[in-house]
Amino acid sequence: MPFHIILLVLFAAFLHASWNALLRSGADRLWSMTIMCIAVAIASAVTALFLAAPAKASWFYAVLSAVLHVGYNLFLVRSYRVGDLGQTYPVSRGSSPILITLGAAMFAGETIGASTLLGIALVSGGIISLAFKGRKLAIPGLPYALGTGCFIAAYSVTDGIGARLSGAPMAYTVWMCALWGILMPLVFIGLRDSKSLFTLRPGFSTAFAGGLVSLLAYGIVIYAMSGAPMGAVSALRETSVLFAALIGYLFLGEKLTARRMIACAVIAAGTVIIG
Repeated sequence: MPFHIILLVLFAAFLHASWNALLRSGADRLWSMTIMCIAVAIASAVTALFLAAPAKASWFYAVLSAVLHVGYNLFLVRSYRVGDLGQTYPVSRGSSPILITLGAAMFAGETIGASTLLGIALVSGGIISLAFKGRKLAIPGLPYALGTGCFIAAYSVTDGIGARLSGAPMAYTVWMCALWGILMPLVFIGLRDSKSLFTLRPGFSTAFAGGLVSLLAYGIVIYAMSGAPMGAVSALRETSVLFAALIGYLFLGEKLTARRMIACAVIAAGTVIIG
């Protein structure tokens, strides 16, 4: 994998951990997530005006990915209602690289070398171990965290294929994100009502900024997947748990134990092998 791609994906990992921390710290996470999506839709629509449309062959994948992203949003919000950032985030992110590797092999015909598979296994194993307490995976919202990981894998493979078919990964990204950003407010209104969505409340600017950060982070990942193995890119991106553990410790009052530090070292080793 080219060195500049590694650096870009690691930067995206930092951005991803940052907006997840913003979401976890919010009082009404469904509302915060929806405001993020509105920001994504506005920024994507404006950017799309300056780009040529992606190839027609990629549009099916863009629509499918937008729907999968909404499912991801709903599961992520639910998992954060009952779990800490340092617990649910590692499970959801750690389960996805292996699933993405399998999905890329099944649907995109990718083959990955033994050393890269070892690196992916180390990253995933280290990430998931961050969620353990003693010998137990004690997470009240475990099904939602695992479900989030499945949605991550599904939309990542979908976008990897779509970006390659599009002929223009950036254009594909902004059109897909615009669709996603439109769908999420409609789902919110269906679950609650339009008045509660458009009522200005504290945290609006933070959530809106978080949406822009999330768009930049995912745009970098799609760009990387358009020319590098999806499973390897995913494993590098999921090193965001290292940043999440540090953010949780510094700003959310979560513990950073020796066990977590060892897990972080395992993740770093896997990242080096992938690189």
